[in-house]
Amino acid sequence: MEVSIEPSWKTHLTHEFEQPYFEQLTQFVKQEYRQYTCYPKGKDIFSAFDHCPFQEVKVVIIGQDPYHGPNQANGLCFSVKDGIPHPPSLVNIFKEIKVDVEKPYPKSGNLERWAEQGVLLLNATLTVRAHQAGSHQNKGWEQFTDAVIKTISSQLEGVVFLLWGGFAKKKSSLIDKSKHHILTSGHPSPLSANRGLWFGNQHFSKANDLLAKMGKPGIDW
Repeated sequence: MEVSIEPSWKTHLTHEFEQPYFEQLTQFVKQEYRQYTCYPKGKDIFSAFDHCPFQEVKVVIIGQDPYHGPNQANGLCFSVKDGIPHPPSLVNIFKEIKVDVEKPYPKSGNLERWAEQGVLLLNATLTVRAHQAGSHQNKGWEQFTDAVIKTISSQLEGVVFLLWGGFAKKKSSLIDKSKHHILTSGHPSPLSANRGLWFGNQHFSKANDLLAKMGKPGIDW
């Protein structure tokens, strides 16, 4: 079936788009978007891929679900559109960056600037019904995004995976640890961060150190 996604990803994921589960997933998503308000906008569903071509991937950050409030989700995990107040997890991400790499807290929570440097901001589920967290889970998205992680693992080398929280850590089983780097910590959500499981993980400087050792430019977080 025809999926509108950045060409290099299309090349690597055509096999998935042709699977029966993906056809069923597409029908489900189309029906949901017809019947309900869903996020992100249809054109932004594959935005994480569109801003970060396959061969450019240097870092992968895995989220769970898109934001389900109005005008928040823009297709990249943890990211919000320009001018939108920063959700609590994003606030804690920016606080850690401020301490870790001494960058000032940014005005915009739009992380497209990371994606364009090679950070794939991948939610495990790419769509959600408004105000209903997890409403599009277990419909096929996870099978698709697991295939994305496996494809990155098998086809690329030296990618740094940042796995935050229990859900993301489970994805480590899909990654070839002999070729890639995995950094894990608690989730940046207040629940986890306030228990001391997030702040001080230094993932942003550590990721750049790993990239530097491989001769790759670091990320301007």
